[in-house]
Amino acid sequence: MARRWLPPLLLAVYALAFAWHALDRGVLGGDDHPGQLYRVAHVMALGPWPWLFNPGWWAGYAELQYYPPGFAYVGAALDVASFGMLDLGAAYQLLLWSTFVLPGVLVYLLVRRVEGDPWLALPPAFIALVLSGDSRSGVEEGLRWGLVAARLGWALVPALALVLLRWTEREAPPIAAPVALGAIVLTHPAHAPAGFVLLLLAAWLGPGSRRRRLGQAALLALGGVGLAAFWLVPLLAHLGMALPLAWGDASLAGVARRLASRPLLVCLVAASLLTLVASRASRSAERWLVWFAPAMAGVLALDALVAQPLGLMWLPADRLIDSVLLALVLGASVGLGQLRRRLPRVPAWALALAAIAGCMALAQPELSEPTLSLWPRPGAAQWPKQADIVAGARVDALWALLATAPSGRVLFVRSGVPLVHRSEWWRPHSHVTALTPLRAGRDIVNGTFTHPSPIAGLFYTGSSANRPIAELVEQRDGVTMFGRPLEDLGAHEFERLARALAISTVVALDEDEGRVNFVAGDPSFGAPHRIGPFLVFLSREPRALPRRTGLQQWRLAAASGDGEWVPTRLAYSPLWRASAGGQALAVRRDHLGLAEVRRPASASDEIVLTHAPGPAEEAGLLLTAATILSLGWWAAGRIRRTGRS
Repeated sequence: MARRWLPPLLLAVYALAFAWHALDRGVLGGDDHPGQLYRVAHVMALGPWPWLFNPGWWAGYAELQYYPPGFAYVGAALDVASFGMLDLGAAYQLLLWSTFVLPGVLVYLLVRRVEGDPWLALPPAFIALVLSGDSRSGVEEGLRWGLVAARLGWALVPALALVLLRWTEREAPPIAAPVALGAIVLTHPAHAPAGFVLLLLAAWLGPGSRRRRLGQAALLALGGVGLAAFWLVPLLAHLGMALPLAWGDASLAGVARRLASRPLLVCLVAASLLTLVASRASRSAERWLVWFAPAMAGVLALDALVAQPLGLMWLPADRLIDSVLLALVLGASVGLGQLRRRLPRVPAWALALAAIAGCMALAQPELSEPTLSLWPRPGAAQWPKQADIVAGARVDALWALLATAPSGRVLFVRSGVPLVHRSEWWRPHSHVTALTPLRAGRDIVNGTFTHPSPIAGLFYTGSSANRPIAELVEQRDGVTMFGRPLEDLGAHEFERLARALAISTVVALDEDEGRVNFVAGDPSFGAPHRIGPFLVFLSREPRALPRRTGLQQWRLAAASGDGEWVPTRLAYSPLWRASAGGQALAVRRDHLGLAEVRRPASASDEIVLTHAPGPAEEAGLLLTAATILSLGWWAAGRIRRTGRS
């Protein structure tokens, strides 16, 4: 009995020790974490519907319509479940702990059930827990950098496999599969192909009629998509409102180089291939896990060789590599089980510990991003806490000044705050300024991580047109703004953009001094205030924004602006509805990506702007409701049949 519980105990102790060392003493504040915290706050403040317009970033955006909402939903659900006892920071902290340990726990449970030995489940669980290796879902990027939605979605893939496991050996399809698949889609769609592949393989390799099982798999897949339809249908209907974030090397050669440069990953590929060759007589559950890796490799190749040349950049091949790595881990775990059966005299615990020791030897700790992150690296800039960043850079004093600045938006020249005195764009940094709408009550332009909104595209490239953002915002910091080299942006051109975007405050860093002549030479702005590393330029007059009068309602004077169309200074959205004096008004998108309203007949009328769901949102919601009712009817019927038997 002690030996049976020893492997999960070892995994739990190690995981909790790692998490305690990395996550204690407060909420993480490095890299993307402040922005992820902001999205959880968005759900807490506005509600769960993804089409809700948040004015805080980039002249406003339906933030969770164009970014997977699952992680933010879970964070807000923790607050609701605690009856408000968990504040925003505590809920986010608990979510980070869970996001870190879940991949290891769920892979352990899956392999434990497939192989039947707790020791043989330990090595794959250990690898899933600490894997990095340039994976968006790994410890470095998925936890330390703050790409937490990618890691949480990655953890849900073995959860789906656990649900499907019995189906590989029995004929009755699992009712919970659509729930798990829908959760993956809502949390991070980059992992959805892995979910569909697992579903297809379970249908193909399981017992009974393949035709019947493939039909059942199609229904399960439709159920998963249906549960996510309230988000997915509007996303697809308005996909032009989200610029593809296609940064990174998404070519097949680039992906192959990433794998070949890491000995541990090469060993996992070799182990999976050897297991595939030797798995013909294995049980269906084992063959299912072994075929997962080659099937995902085929999906990745199809994406790189077909989808991307056609211009379909919404799911670059490098985003699929995480699922390939997970599939390799699971395939190698089956190989470890086969090796155990070939060497019956070798104790399972010895084989497991030898496998873990071998993986640790190939961890490449000397790299900036090791293949396995065996322990949190020392140094305050590695796992920085939000409170330390705020105090060290005097961000609290900056927020206090911004709260009293002339009305209008705050433009940040840079996306964040450096945490070390170095010049490389990849230096440790924090996008803590993304919290300015929460901490100072001021809407911002920039000051956040690479973002898909059209106004972000305007800031990055000079155009709000729908085209891939192929470079990280950190690579543009202090170099370009509005698509121009920083030194070439003149005061006259900046003033035109500042008035259109209602920018009344500009925040630069001291290292930008001498290169922000666009605002230093603008007579509309005064001399800079110095707060810590920040240079703060305040306009001499306020810049008016529409007055918010409801959860999703704003008002502005019809007399503002010249010509037939009234500028709103809010980002365009296809969901805007405008009226004045009871009459509906047309809304259009201007050349910058902002919304304009046709001027009403009476200039004395106020224009009422409402951001309301349209046909796509209503259709998606109806599909999700119909799916829930159908699954409930199916579950009730199965319960009745079980009771009669």
